[in-house]
Amino acid sequence: MPLATDDRPDPDALARASLREARARLKIFLGAAPGVGKTYEMLVQARRRQGEGLDVVAGYIETHGRVETESQIGTLTVLPRRVVPYRGQTLEEFDLDAALARRPALLLVDELAHRNAPGSRHARRWEDVAELLAAGIPVWTTLNIQHLESLNDSVARITGVRVSETLPDHVLDLADEIELVDLSPGDLRARLAGGQVYRPDMAKRALDGFFREGNLQALREIALRRAAQHVDAGLLDYMRLNSISGPWPAGERILALVGPNGGKAVVRHAKRLADALRAPWIALHVEGAGVSGEEQQALVLAAELGAEIESRGGEGIARAALELSRSRNVSQIVTGRSPAPKAALARLLHRDLATALLRLAPDYTLHVVPTAPARLRRLPARALGWLPWAVSTGLAGAVIALGEVFSAWLEHEALGMLFLAAVVGAASLYGLRIALFTATISFLSWNFLFIPPIYKLTVYEPRDAIAIVVFAGVASITGILASRLRAAAHAAQSRIEGLRRIGAFSRAFGMARTEADLSEEIVRQGAVIAGAAIFLSTSATISRTEGTRGQGDAQDLLDIRSAYPPADTMDEGSWAAANRAFSRGEPTGRGTTTLPFAAWRFLPLRIARRDDAVGDGVAGEDRVRTEARVLGLLGVQPAAPLDPPTLQTLETLADQAAVALERIILTGSMAREAARDETQKLLAALLNSLSHDLRTPLTGIRGSAETLRSAWDSLSPAVRADLLASIEEDTGRMTRFLANITEITRLESGAVAPRMARVHPSDLTEAVLARLPHDGRITVTAQDRLPMVLADPLLLEQVIFNLLDNALKYAPGSPVQVSILMRGQDVALQVDDDGPGIAAIDLPHVFESFYRSSTAASSGDRAAGGVGTGLGLAIARGLVEVMGGRLEAISPRPGARPGHPGTRMAMTLTATR
Repeated sequence: MPLATDDRPDPDALARASLREARARLKIFLGAAPGVGKTYEMLVQARRRQGEGLDVVAGYIETHGRVETESQIGTLTVLPRRVVPYRGQTLEEFDLDAALARRPALLLVDELAHRNAPGSRHARRWEDVAELLAAGIPVWTTLNIQHLESLNDSVARITGVRVSETLPDHVLDLADEIELVDLSPGDLRARLAGGQVYRPDMAKRALDGFFREGNLQALREIALRRAAQHVDAGLLDYMRLNSISGPWPAGERILALVGPNGGKAVVRHAKRLADALRAPWIALHVEGAGVSGEEQQALVLAAELGAEIESRGGEGIARAALELSRSRNVSQIVTGRSPAPKAALARLLHRDLATALLRLAPDYTLHVVPTAPARLRRLPARALGWLPWAVSTGLAGAVIALGEVFSAWLEHEALGMLFLAAVVGAASLYGLRIALFTATISFLSWNFLFIPPIYKLTVYEPRDAIAIVVFAGVASITGILASRLRAAAHAAQSRIEGLRRIGAFSRAFGMARTEADLSEEIVRQGAVIAGAAIFLSTSATISRTEGTRGQGDAQDLLDIRSAYPPADTMDEGSWAAANRAFSRGEPTGRGTTTLPFAAWRFLPLRIARRDDAVGDGVAGEDRVRTEARVLGLLGVQPAAPLDPPTLQTLETLADQAAVALERIILTGSMAREAARDETQKLLAALLNSLSHDLRTPLTGIRGSAETLRSAWDSLSPAVRADLLASIEEDTGRMTRFLANITEITRLESGAVAPRMARVHPSDLTEAVLARLPHDGRITVTAQDRLPMVLADPLLLEQVIFNLLDNALKYAPGSPVQVSILMRGQDVALQVDDDGPGIAAIDLPHVFESFYRSSTAASSGDRAAGGVGTGLGLAIARGLVEVMGGRLEAISPRPGARPGHPGTRMAMTLTATR
């Protein structure tokens, strides 16, 4: 009897229809390659709609200089383009705001996959189109098939050109209508050769590259297929929305049933059928059937062969298959036919899926593939030891004891119900075999001990025969259901365990900070799964990432990085398998088809690598090469053959280990690059500072010395004294500069070791003022009864000197206020000035070596008579941190006067009593 159909519309189809009704319509003119005439056809149809009285506006049309395309614009209203300045160039982009303000009845927007100029509201043009649709403006647009993101790798393999401008596949699903603009490869190449697509110089190169006839044939087939898929999806939505049960013979779709009635044979047959019909195919697996790992292997094979995998819960395989077939418009179903079991009871319970499908689904073409019978999953040997038999015997014995005690009050029929309960309990706990054993001993005990005539086995009455059938039936049904329930629970537990292991991999690998830590964690996790694990890599791949050394060149360098249990060598066969796995990027060794007699099985840790190259791409498309790179090998030495779930777990471990290893390598590479950049910046700043801060005083010293030497007698004593003072000042400036260089070097190398003591910051401040000329601009206020601080007196005096010198230099003419006060449990020393302050962009960098703020360079440095080295504050912060304190800059300072933002340098040190 066919299954009853549900006449209600599909909720998902209703939701999609509601979303489409909430926005305007989108039509995409789809082409296999540039030059097939997408824009031309769009303009032709747009002008036809304009002639019918529709308000049509060309929002953005890219003609690429093609005369026939430009001629089709005709009288269409064209929106002015938005001009965007970018890196000294002027770019013209689609004006989204103008289109929203104009609100035409139909808007033409060419090149849907275009990447917008930086600074635009949206990064991609398709996002502009999505906003237009949401605003209720219908859009027509154009797209080449190679711009779909999912096809990027396929197109690169076919044409050798990596398309840089791509859009997500779901954008194509937004289209209410797709019109395929098709042109044969011969005609397109003729147009190209005639100069109708590109300039003659570009056309010649394109004909020999992207536009080869084989490339165009392949792209044309892809475009036809994607257009057909869109039509098929629309048909499915229509059927679901209108509650039409399939199949509709509009196209072929294959369904392979992977389960107890078929495994790899069904998958292979479905693949051959799909290839012959050029049709998509689905592999359906219904969980809970209780079979061995053959199903898992079949699903892995189906995924490798390109099937769409569907998994459903429950036990009704036929019903699940028919429900999926009707919802996906499947036309042909492939299943297996297993030979009937030899056991009589098993034959009685055997259900042939093919027969059920023939009875329930007469509208489908059914392919029945002969297969080997699936093996029922059995419990572990330890679960079927002596304990289940003892427990079932104990249950029967307990009922016998109750019967002997209460036989005077209980009829033997009531005791039969108690024996039946014992059978049900044993079946629920231990399955079919134990249930049948319990049923047997229960019936014999009941018949021998409680059914008259007592102490005789008799089956004279019809009720005795009925009792035998009931006991056997209840035991069988309950045992089978319990077995299936345990199998389903075991499968669910396996999935949970797999997810738990994946989560454990992620957490463990995320905690590793170095390559050595990660390699140890990889082998530890591998050993948990397989018993023994080893990680191999090469110095070429594990230690450096910026080189271009090939994997084949690195084979001789393959080495054991970590192993559990510890090991430092392998046999020759394992080394051969390891080298082959590393060079080929494929599993080798035990259990594989490559060197299967090796003691170890090796899984490559692979990542995808893209190498950009300047090539002969089309219309600005970049030519790149994509290849897999092997970072290392995970080797396992299992004590027994690995089952499919364990293999899948190991493959997941290898994939996650590759990602984690790539992360650590890239992190290290980025750190080295950052350190190299920082070193280059520091070197450049140092050279700049040396060239200025040494050359300027040296020039002054040389000039003064030459003047004194050549005109000593003619100079007045005052002039000679002034020149000598100038020499002394410039010499002191050079001395301070060299001292700063030495001090910052000591700080960055960690060579500064403070000698901590209890000191009072007020005393050190007074000592600094005594040797720092300040013309009375500096005033000091200190809070009463301040405690001492724990610091190095010499280092702290140097910090205060640098802070005051910095304030005098970069706030010329401004008074400087030094405040010493308590801040919580610490002592704070604040240096305030009323100078120009520090710009917000400079504030985070003022404590960096050789950094000069823009404010200082424009005012304070010139006023001070020279440019500072940019080391004073860096040295001050370094010395404060060495002493366990903090130093921060605040600008504008709290309480600053209008027009005088000023700066506060706040130092905090630990108070001591």
